[in-house]
Amino acid sequence: MSTFHDGSTSTHPYKEPSPLPSSIPKVDELGTTSAPLKSAAFFIGAYCKDYNEDFMLCKAENRDPAHCLKEGRRVTRCAQDLITKMRENCLKQFDEHWSCLEANNQEYYRCRKPERTLNKCMFEKLGLTKTIPGSPPSQKPIHEVEKPVFTGVQK
Repeated sequence: MSTFHDGSTSTHPYKEPSPLPSSIPKVDELGTTSAPLKSAAFFIGAYCKDYNEDFMLCKAENRDPAHCLKEGRRVTRCAQDLITKMRENCLKQFDEHWSCLEANNQEYYRCRKPERTLNKCMFEKLGLTKTIPGSPPSQKPIHEVEKPVFTGVQK
């Protein structure tokens, strides 16, 4: 006879019963929550562009999840590398920005000031740029606007 066990009360972490094949390289997870990932998203997009494009081309070839595991692992390794570099070079600014996002329901417009300091650090120390896909070239990018229309309190 089986007994119901609530998954939320388990004392052991979930372990996948069937391991990946040996042909798939082992990669640890990023180990970050959504706020740090969102804070680093534009930089990950620029830094890991080639790996992301390879992964998306692979997914377009074949929708089988096992088909693109190697490419997905490369994207994960690249993101790990960038997050490590961000922590080494811009830890204070990175922490301030993602903490702001965490406290403000992941809304970018409420965290423009810490975002500007993070951008400045990333541009200077890592030489990365921040581009927003699809933004009109004639307009100033939203993250560079000094007094945005959106504020914490709408009038």
